[in-house]
Amino acid sequence: MNEAGIWGYGQDTGHRTGNDLIGYKVEATDGHIGKIDKHSEDAGASYLVVDTGVWIFGKHVLLPAGTIRRIDTADETVYVDRTKEQIKNAPEFDETKHSGEPSYLEEFARYYGMPHM
Repeated sequence: MNEAGIWGYGQDTGHRTGNDLIGYKVEATDGHIGKIDKHSEDAGASYLVVDTGVWIFGKHVLLPAGTIRRIDTADETVYVDRTKEQIKNAPEFDETKHSGEPSYLEEFARYYGMPHM
């Protein structure tokens, strides 16, 4: 886990506050998984929502910022430290639950095996 915890961008990832990551490609440890549909820089609750497209039938998955290994702004690619299988099996992102249930992020913290900070 990075020094910022599950919901923070690590110092060595290349993240810069204000960078718009929407549309960036996302690479798991074993290949391409989709593109960023939305992202958050909220203190203590930073994450990416990835549109996996046809790879897993249009599912949107939430990846906590703590899963990011590196952001390559020149190539518009974000590299995460999870496999395609781990991401495929992640809970699906649901915008209605996210905005209405404060404990919603806990589900992702448990899935990714990291304590909620």
